[in-house]
Amino acid sequence: MRRYLPIVMALAVFAGCSGSNDNAHTTTTTVVPPPPRQVLSRVEVLQVAPIPVKLQELPGKFDPTKPLLYLHMPGTEQTLPKGDPVPIIFSLANVKLRGDGGEYRVRYIVDDDDMQWIDRWEHVVLSGWLPGKHTIRIELIGPDGWPYRNGDYNIVTREITILK
Repeated sequence: MRRYLPIVMALAVFAGCSGSNDNAHTTTTTVVPPPPRQVLSRVEVLQVAPIPVKLQELPGKFDPTKPLLYLHMPGTEQTLPKGDPVPIIFSLANVKLRGDGGEYRVRYIVDDDDMQWIDRWEHVVLSGWLPGKHTIRIELIGPDGWPYRNGDYNIVTREITILK
């Protein structure tokens, strides 16, 4: 009897995997490639004179004697054709960036991706956008490494849509 035990057990295992049982199922494996990853690159740095900010003309609440960052992007949402680069043009008041002999930095984040730094007052142009909605967040970072708040300014979020 002992020598037949492994054969009986094997039959029991195979019987559970085959047949026309209502509870039988089939497992299918499907390989789904990851979505394309957006890789932005700085195509150029615009070497233009910094745009001065006319503090008396800015809307919202802020202290005109404290450091201030103003982003020159119209409205809160912008639509661009595919392939167009997106400039990040900003103005500063009452502050110097690290590369210009100060203690502050400008940080930008696109679509919750890795943060990027601007240490000189220069305008950055980004290319390599995939079609769809994107969020750009730009912040003035203080000497302590945290965003420096000044009323309604220094932390700005804009949405852009890249057409197909």
